[in-house]
Amino acid sequence: MFNTLTAMPADPILGLLTKYREDSHPNKVDLGVGVYKDPQGHTPILSCVKKAEQYRLDTEDTKVYIGPTGSAAFNELMTQLAFGTDHPALLANRIRTVSTPGGTGALRVAADFIKRCNPNAVLWVSDPTWANHTGLFEAAGIKVKTYPYYDYDSKSLKFDEMLATLTQIGADDVVLLHACCHNPSGMDLSTEQWDKVVEVTRQQGFTPLIDMAYQGFGDGVDEDAYGVRKMAAAVDNMILCSSCSKNFGLYRERIGACSIIARDSATANVALSVLLYVVRCIYSMPPAHGAAIVETILGSAELKQEWLDELKVMRDRINGNRAMLVDRLKAKGVDRDFSFIARQKGMFSFLGVNPEQVARLQSEFSVYMVGSSRISIAGISEANVDYLAESIAKVL
Repeated sequence: MFNTLTAMPADPILGLLTKYREDSHPNKVDLGVGVYKDPQGHTPILSCVKKAEQYRLDTEDTKVYIGPTGSAAFNELMTQLAFGTDHPALLANRIRTVSTPGGTGALRVAADFIKRCNPNAVLWVSDPTWANHTGLFEAAGIKVKTYPYYDYDSKSLKFDEMLATLTQIGADDVVLLHACCHNPSGMDLSTEQWDKVVEVTRQQGFTPLIDMAYQGFGDGVDEDAYGVRKMAAAVDNMILCSSCSKNFGLYRERIGACSIIARDSATANVALSVLLYVVRCIYSMPPAHGAAIVETILGSAELKQEWLDELKVMRDRINGNRAMLVDRLKAKGVDRDFSFIARQKGMFSFLGVNPEQVARLQSEFSVYMVGSSRISIAGISEANVDYLAESIAKVL
């Protein structure tokens, strides 16, 4: 059986990470992997997480299964974090949330759920989108198409083209939207643009699937959920996939959530039963440790405030890195306008250099990024920004 297999291509980002680790260059720069890093290039454990873990260690008294829905406290607190405590859909009991193995697990649960709702549904993703989106949904047997989103030439949104495409999508299909901190472009919808997308969604009747992997990394926890909350108040059906990897720094704990919003409570209960059947067939029970950490933090006024403060530090550092890179490129005499980087949000941006220049940055200067020139902003620091700017200036 195995002799008939053909090797699959390696993940480009993981391949970059291997090359970076093997590189002996003293000034090497990793702009590939999408994780937060402090000024020393380390991905720390948040102080609030350490405290919640200690509480977990002191109070946990069993390792028994927690059930396919996961922790009820985690699910409730994550729902409130995403939608707010007084959202009309929450007050109407229209939302059902389950714990998942990370945001990727939430997306795969959503994919199989969509396949059971409508086997012929087409799922539309932005051009570009997170590299794993297409593979996840195609693996569930769903056809994937793209709608216009990012203009590589003007470094802006193709919003009119996006809206025009959405007006042609029928009620049987699903449209995936990024809640904030668009991966990989860093270009987010404004509140006014979200309002227009929500109105088109309501008119067309397709199902919105919102991926919220970076809540709190853009403008703030509530601000980043604007589109999620606006959409949930306007439509009968919606899916939200959330991740705790970035904003809680729980990358290896693999905890996220999948929320279903239905037109009423009874329909939501039916949808939940299907969702739980999907969960049972994929991984049976979600992990408990990460959920316990998050619910401990969100359930404590003191720890939640500490989390919000630490989250602001991470957000401000990333935004500061954007401005710092733009300023240093100017200081190195680069004439090209890179100011768009400072206007974007979240972990990522397209640098806008061509594949040959990306290859030169790696081979000549040990600056690592994926071939599309997508860079992880968190990889920039005071220690490497001058070398990075000089290297970019040389390949330009």
